[in-house]
Amino acid sequence: MLTQLFLNACVAGMRMTMSLRMAQGEGAVGGLIALFALSQVLLALPAGRYCERHGLKGPVLRSVAVAVFGCALAAAWPIFPVLCVSAVLIGGAGGVAIIAVQRHTPRIVNGPGALQNAFSWLAIGLALSNVLGPLAAGIVIDGAGFRAAFLAMAALPMLTWLAVRGVRDHMPSPAQPGSRPGGAWNLWRDPGLRRLLIVTWLLAACWEVHTFVVPLLGHERGLPASAIGSILAAFGVGAAAVRILTPLVATQLREWAVLVGAMAATVILFAMYPLLYAPVAMGVCSALLGLTLGSVQPMVMSLLHRLAPEHRYGEAVAMRLIVINVSSVGVPMVSGIAGSVIGTGGVFWAVGLMVAAGTRLTIGLRKH
Repeated sequence: MLTQLFLNACVAGMRMTMSLRMAQGEGAVGGLIALFALSQVLLALPAGRYCERHGLKGPVLRSVAVAVFGCALAAAWPIFPVLCVSAVLIGGAGGVAIIAVQRHTPRIVNGPGALQNAFSWLAIGLALSNVLGPLAAGIVIDGAGFRAAFLAMAALPMLTWLAVRGVRDHMPSPAQPGSRPGGAWNLWRDPGLRRLLIVTWLLAACWEVHTFVVPLLGHERGLPASAIGSILAAFGVGAAAVRILTPLVATQLREWAVLVGAMAATVILFAMYPLLYAPVAMGVCSALLGLTLGSVQPMVMSLLHRLAPEHRYGEAVAMRLIVINVSSVGVPMVSGIAGSVIGTGGVFWAVGLMVAAGTRLTIGLRKH
């Protein structure tokens, strides 16, 4: 958990620091931040194969080195072209480390309940990293400026190195006799994996839509920035709370049932959201949505481990990362276009209908 926490905190902190450092308009900032996700999309499949061959420590230590170099580059020359290179390096390093850690996790636990528990702790680490990175960056920016913040973010990957250096690595799993190596996209031909990846995309899209559309909805209703920020913060609190509770009940949960329940609850909450006007009501709805969507990741990762061939699990994790990052890049653009046509509230309802239609796919996971 600490390995993933510190490196992802560096990614989250650098995203915020670069956003505040830039003064070239929203388009430049949006393009810069998109590079963090795009680098993970482009590197995910090669990284998955690399992690299958080299285990945990090698990929993570190289990711640490690349992330530190990216932060140092930004501190030395904090200009737009260099920050773009830095974003690609740091985003790619974070993606490789996530794949390595998530591939390693099933190899150190036994039993489905323990696996869900382990992935719940990883999810808690990710949630905490999104607090630690921006908070630390903000404090350093206010006290010492942007260059110091970039250097401070470089210290976080070094903590990752301390966390991973004593871990015992596991050798790659051999391929099953008669199995075809093929490309990673051959995994898409497996019906169970295909269902799971589509469901992952739908739920990731819900997360992105909420993050992107709520500020627009609040602005339409004349809410102050502090109220909009509080509504979004309520979502984060809900997501963190459910991830803390999940390890306590992991052995009693069935993955497919949790996913079906999460999708059904999301449909209801997305239907209600545009009808709410009071900030308190919107905050409650946001917190409930955080509870709902925050419960998903441990269940998805547990199912992914069960459905993917053991010797290709790293590639399956990489495909999931691609799906999530494509959503991160594409959903805000599509939501902006759709909002101009059907209205901000209509975006919630349209996505809710998509999730309702996708619930059938999730029910089909029951037999896996």
